[in-house]
Amino acid sequence: MLLVIAVSFLVFCLMYMLPGDPVDMVVDRKVSAERKAEIAHELGYDQPFMTQYFNWAKNTLHGDFGTSIRYRSAVWDLMKARIPYSLKLCGISLILELVIALPLGLLCAIKKDGFFDRFTVNFSLFLTAIPSFWLGALMILILAVQLKLVPISGYEHWQNYIMPVLTMVLGGVGGTLRITKTEVLDVINEKYVTTAYAKGLPKRTVMIKHVLRNSLILVTTLVFMSIPWLISGAVITERIFGFPGMGNLLLNSIIVQDITVVQAVLLLIAILTVICNLISDVLMGILDPRIRLSLAGGDN
Repeated sequence: MLLVIAVSFLVFCLMYMLPGDPVDMVVDRKVSAERKAEIAHELGYDQPFMTQYFNWAKNTLHGDFGTSIRYRSAVWDLMKARIPYSLKLCGISLILELVIALPLGLLCAIKKDGFFDRFTVNFSLFLTAIPSFWLGALMILILAVQLKLVPISGYEHWQNYIMPVLTMVLGGVGGTLRITKTEVLDVINEKYVTTAYAKGLPKRTVMIKHVLRNSLILVTTLVFMSIPWLISGAVITERIFGFPGMGNLLLNSIIVQDITVVQAVLLLIAILTVICNLISDVLMGILDPRIRLSLAGGDN
């Protein structure tokens, strides 16, 4: 709770960190100083800093994130209309990333230091190192312009999701693959795996039921920690492919200094991060009995 309050205070301070006068975003710069003062009074910008913060925090607790300066609309209405697009895009990308990275990470651990392991890990590192804006532009040039296989931009049809999903998956699969491989290698050396082999269980059964299952504990935690970014959207990818998601909204709001929108999006990310962090800690304790035993021992 204290962390959320601290983050909300820092988010509110954005209005004073950005250059320029927020009133200038509402009215023409040629408006008289008297009229600007009136608008500042209507928006509450002439009040003391802490008074503005407490008013903003109180309204936020009641679900009122304010009014967008650029769109002249309630901030929550803007976010509510864009969250489904970001969830769909980032959710599909995360699922596909896990489907690809988990089996590859397991195989790389089994074939450690072999050709398959070295090639897969190095190639995934190469993909991770490519900037997402460059990879997206390359896909547009090859798949959309040259080969004309998919539309350049849009969000109406499933074809519009191919390039942005590929951009996000290729950029993120390397990290998940390496984490999975590391966890599998750690679990393989555990005593219960050796016991499973001593009982005569087939290698495939041991790898799937004992090794991979216990290796997914950390991966499950990482998935929960990805939820805030699923909702907040992929800023660069959504911008490149013209997706009307939260990432695009955040970037546009930063460019035009639409402070109320930026504050609301960052606060939403912070709150979701804290909640998902707590859930992941609880989930790790449920999935891994060793954590529960260590906590119980610490209490004693």
